[in-house]
Amino acid sequence: MLGWKGDAHIGPLHIVSNLLIMGGMILLVSAWRVLYQAQRQGTLAASGPYARMHHPQYVAFMLVMLGFLFQWPTLVTLVMLPVLVWVYVRLAKREEKKALLALGEVYACYARRTPRFIPRIGKPGNKGGTGDSCRGADDGSQKPINGII
Repeated sequence: MLGWKGDAHIGPLHIVSNLLIMGGMILLVSAWRVLYQAQRQGTLAASGPYARMHHPQYVAFMLVMLGFLFQWPTLVTLVMLPVLVWVYVRLAKREEKKALLALGEVYACYARRTPRFIPRIGKPGNKGGTGDSCRGADDGSQKPINGII
């Protein structure tokens, strides 16, 4: 596609594609484990990948889709990626509203200290040294929500 010679399966785009797909799959599996445990315990999923972002599973799906776009750049994959990203962003916002209603300050505190999709560099949950504005927010009254926490 870009004029590189040789085996396309070891070309730069294919390697980047494979890294995005594998990274997305690893993130998806690690996020699923945390979410599954949190749902079984009836608590907020806030450890592992969830300590760095609200929606690691959606980010994982987006990484996999981007990887497929690099590997098979067709009109369909080019059109579907932004559509699916838009759908996941809307779904994430809807889930956050439900979680806030169900969990109140526990979720609000988590949302304040954790970005939605793009994790910050550094210590998880740290917004640049603003202090722990969530101290005492977790009163143990968390209730599970169907597939949200």
